[in-house]
Amino acid sequence: MARLKDYYKKDVAPALMKKFEYKSVMEIPALDKIVVNVGAGEAKENAKVIDNITGDLMKITGQKPMVCKARKSVANFKLREGMAIGLKVTLRGEKMYEFLDRLFNVALPRVRDFRGINPNSFDGRGNYNLGIKEQLIFPEIDYDKVDRVRGMDICFVTTANTDEEAREFLTLMGAPFAS
Repeated sequence: MARLKDYYKKDVAPALMKKFEYKSVMEIPALDKIVVNVGAGEAKENAKVIDNITGDLMKITGQKPMVCKARKSVANFKLREGMAIGLKVTLRGEKMYEFLDRLFNVALPRVRDFRGINPNSFDGRGNYNLGIKEQLIFPEIDYDKVDRVRGMDICFVTTANTDEEAREFLTLMGAPFAS
């Protein structure tokens, strides 16, 4: 939402500039994109699964997901090259900020026994990864129309150089990190 983007410009950017003593405003970390990924291993037996996951991801993100296909055949997994094995959505711009706002303020507080997200899931380059066990935490998903509970991976790609900068940036943006 525009509200979160304005908040970044007015409150987050100056606070980061002061804390890390950046010399230029271009050094201030920003959110580049959010990637939402759902693995669909059971799509080998039932192709209808991809349609169900596509519908759920469209409701959650407001954008049509891209089908990810297997690159190699793996006999042990009964997988052939070209089979659909997952879906992903890359969010940028307004949809990214809208999703971030809904995730931090609506969806995550609906998780049972929620104490905050893991502050150690950074990759060393300023990106944060979050795993969600069920899509039902999003209010857009109707519980009665869900065929199976599925999890998803959410990756926040930032322009921060270090994990410390990214953690401070995401905290100021409203990420509910566990203490």
